[in-house]
Amino acid sequence: MFLTVEDCLAMCELTEPEVHAIAQHENIPEVVAAALGNYLVHSQTGERQIRRMILDDIRDANDAGNAVRAAELKMVLKHFVETHPHHAAQ
Repeated sequence: MFLTVEDCLAMCELTEPEVHAIAQHENIPEVVAAALGNYLVHSQTGERQIRRMILDDIRDANDAGNAVRAAELKMVLKHFVETHPHHAAQ
């Protein structure tokens, strides 16, 4: 039996765009990012770390002049903070 990216996403309490942001930030495959995201979501400071990764990705997109990607990531961040309010906003 093989796990798909979709299987990993279903288990990690993160959306595909959130996992993609982690993958982009850490320069790792999405399946690995889903596992990392799952670990972080369940750790004491992990949600803050995910928030920081998304903020870093927004900064990188802005620095590269990619306003479309920055706007997409801002929506990812908004959703993440809304769905993880107790740790992500700190």
